[in-house]
Amino acid sequence: MIFTIEEINREPNILPSITLGYKVYDTCDMYALRAAMSLLSDVGDEVQNSTCNGAASVQAIIGEAGSLQSSIIASSTGPFQVPIVSYFSTCTCLSERRKYPAFFRTAPSDYFQTKALAQLVRHFGWTWIGALANDDDYGRFGTQQFIEQVTEFGVCVAFSYILPKIYNPDKISQIVAVIKRSSAKVIVVFSREREMLQLVQEITRQNVTGIQWLASEAWITGAVLYTEQFLPYLEGAIGFSFRRAEIPGLREFLLGVKPSPHEGSSYTNVFWEELFACKLKLPENTTEGSYTRARLCTGSESLEGIDTIYSDTSQLRVSYNVYKGVYAIAHALNRLSLCESGKGPFINNSCASIHNFKPWQLLHYLKEVRFTDQFGGEIGFDENGDAIASYDMINCQRSTSGKVKYVQVGRFDSFAIPGQELSLDEHSIVWTECKKCSSDDWSNNERTKCIPREVEYLSFEDATGITLSVIALVGACLTVAVIAIFFRHKNTPIVKANNSELSFLLLSSLVMCFLCSMTFIGRPSFWSCALRHTAFAIIFVLCVSCILAKTVVVLMAFRATLPNSNVMKWFGATQQRTVIFFCTSVQAGICVMWLVKFPPFPMKNTTYQNTKIILECNVGSVPAFYSVLAYISILSCICFVLAFLARKLPDKYNEAKFITFSMLIFFAVWITFIPAYVSSPGKYTVAVEIFAILSSSFGLLLCIFTPKCFIILLRPEKNTKRMLMNKC
Repeated sequence: MIFTIEEINREPNILPSITLGYKVYDTCDMYALRAAMSLLSDVGDEVQNSTCNGAASVQAIIGEAGSLQSSIIASSTGPFQVPIVSYFSTCTCLSERRKYPAFFRTAPSDYFQTKALAQLVRHFGWTWIGALANDDDYGRFGTQQFIEQVTEFGVCVAFSYILPKIYNPDKISQIVAVIKRSSAKVIVVFSREREMLQLVQEITRQNVTGIQWLASEAWITGAVLYTEQFLPYLEGAIGFSFRRAEIPGLREFLLGVKPSPHEGSSYTNVFWEELFACKLKLPENTTEGSYTRARLCTGSESLEGIDTIYSDTSQLRVSYNVYKGVYAIAHALNRLSLCESGKGPFINNSCASIHNFKPWQLLHYLKEVRFTDQFGGEIGFDENGDAIASYDMINCQRSTSGKVKYVQVGRFDSFAIPGQELSLDEHSIVWTECKKCSSDDWSNNERTKCIPREVEYLSFEDATGITLSVIALVGACLTVAVIAIFFRHKNTPIVKANNSELSFLLLSSLVMCFLCSMTFIGRPSFWSCALRHTAFAIIFVLCVSCILAKTVVVLMAFRATLPNSNVMKWFGATQQRTVIFFCTSVQAGICVMWLVKFPPFPMKNTTYQNTKIILECNVGSVPAFYSVLAYISILSCICFVLAFLARKLPDKYNEAKFITFSMLIFFAVWITFIPAYVSSPGKYTVAVEIFAILSSSFGLLLCIFTPKCFIILLRPEKNTKRMLMNKC
């Protein structure tokens, strides 16, 4: 206001030779009426400057900001007919001319704002919305009119609440809880910055996202709301704001403000002390040494390097309304001063004197003001004192620097052709609604962008993968070494006595068992997933089938030593091969049906950890998976029972007790494996599975073949036919 008055005073075409003066009162909301009365009560005071003449009483008021305060002032000062021009009061109730005959405003009435918001809702087809309002005339009237207009379009209101004027955390928490539970994701809020700040603080605390906020002009460009903390929850808010203008010279004027040490209670001094955390003057009865809570201001501190809302002139909307209000009064005064005697609008065609006029005379000219300012804005008032309604549609977006930017994405002009008042640039709009990240991405902590998830699987480069690979290769090499030992001593009694053909087949299958465990390592693919489960199932059944055949041979061999027994002819080499082939074929048949109908396949597991993609193999058919495990278990149980029954047969003919030990190890490993498998996260699930395969394979290798290798290599004297023929 001060900047505009000084600009007008320098303007030669408006009020030449006339200097405008002003008084400034901080109403602090609660004292608006007292401030207004103070302005009007100085009728008897004369101007102290000798170069001026005329009374010091105020002939027009710029303000108030709030609708409630403006209604109180306008109704109280109405009888005095003092023009009041508000720059921010938008309540439709203030358009009632009989009640507020001297009230004007450069901010459009909420009637047009609610109409604009209702058309926006209709345009995007939103039919289920929520509404929140400030606990004053502005909020209540605005919400009421908005609901009335959208219901005509068939829109349903999910909820409507009044935000407490005095901070009430319980009430705010209840409202946010309703928002969180509601399926309505579009919410309109008629509120001021202060009440909206209380709401968004609770929104942040309860982490309520995915809301499309429709903002009233009172908070859509409120910088205090769009901080780093709150921007993730308000980004994408849409609302209608007053027209913006870039006022030349205003920023330089603001940065040139300096405090005065002679004005202890000046608002400039208070601002200076708050901004620089210092004191311009020490409190009375104190010394500089005793007052240490704050340093003294020099008054020469620079505002240039301070990044505050005060010096930000990029979004001059409310300030532009003040600018227009002051110019409207100046133009009214100018017309009053240019009145020609005998052609005036008052009694007997009289004119008012610019040096001694009454407020009602200025009021007459203010009603007729209409001009275009230097920014192309048309300024004037209708019969209700309302400004020409025109809005910028604002979308709050995040800039590349991470800060908020107010992007104009449309306009609303009340004087446009009916049905064409709203114009949009939809491609420029950024929604708040949550954009779901792809399955390969996850949102960052601020929920502002998608970032790639960490991909996890048991790889050959991983320490666990390397360790298991080495163990598997060691197991395969040991088994090959045993094969070499048996082949080198294939004609010795101990190798022949333990059925060399079955031994070589069992050892070969154990080599494949060790190697097939490595198919579980590496990035899962369709072929590796199909191979790892079915190959293990078939190879392990082959191992167990060989052990089962060896166990039966032990039992049959003992029976053959009995008098008149010819049992071995019923379980010779051909029958042994048939048992192994049949048992393995059953498992192979199950695996073939599994692969044909519901084969295992690679999948991305994102349910265990949100920030990770766990690459794993889905078994495809769960019944088939459990069928192959059940079949292995059945064969192992049969083998264990037979070996257990044969464990006490004469030692020279018997490897049943070693088979019993190997089966016990097998059961212990796989029984332990089940809970470990279920509870292991991510890649460690596969590691547990590999560990079970390797452990059971080592159990079979060591328990069955270590005693034989010991005799062959270290006790060759026992590897004779005579020793084997001796009974224990």
